[in-house]
Amino acid sequence: MTLTLDNRSQNKESSLTQALRQIQQLNSKIAVLEQEHRDYVEKQQNLIVAIAEICVSPMQEIQALRILIYRAEAACRQYLRSVLVKQSQASK
Repeated sequence: MTLTLDNRSQNKESSLTQALRQIQQLNSKIAVLEQEHRDYVEKQQNLIVAIAEICVSPMQEIQALRILIYRAEAACRQYLRSVLVKQSQASK
């Protein structure tokens, strides 16, 4: 009987240790995801500031924001570069 109780106790302890390890792994993954989210938000905020600085008309701003929303950051940066090129060509 004592041996059976010891085995049960060890199994419970092993299960608790395993559960604790899984919780720690999940907490680590959550921390990584939270940092990635903060980085993403910061990039988006910086891009919105760039849109406001670069675009000279409300239509350009709307177009840049649409591209940002529907096609992501890289496409929006490409659009902003094209706007800058057009502006420099127009000023020559």
